[in-house]
Amino acid sequence: MYIGLVTTTTLSDDEVDALFHALADRTRRDILRRSLAGEYSVSALASHYDMSFAAVQKHVAVLERAGLVTKRRSGREALASGDVTTIRSVGTLLDELEQVWRGRVSRIDDLLAAEKLHHPIKSATPEE
Repeated sequence: MYIGLVTTTTLSDDEVDALFHALADRTRRDILRRSLAGEYSVSALASHYDMSFAAVQKHVAVLERAGLVTKRRSGREALASGDVTTIRSVGTLLDELEQVWRGRVSRIDDLLAAEKLHHPIKSATPEE
């Protein structure tokens, strides 16, 4: 639950957690970038990484559970492609979080300015 955040996204807290978990890994972010550029078989994606096919397959599964990648079967291959709609939802969520924090920083600035007006800092050196 985000206190003070009026969300326009329809994502649940669990969905948001899954998105950020999926995006927290460098390899998954790279797989996502590639799959947003086009549809790739999991084996074609695996050829780009120094890890087993099974490890890449698990990364793709995490992205798929988060809704960042969709998979379809074509014959014996599983083809993965990025989901632009979900990426936009992440962008919207981050924009909303940024606005909350900008508002908080602005309120702190206002409080500091008001404090400075009411209690000006006295110079530490004696005036002549």
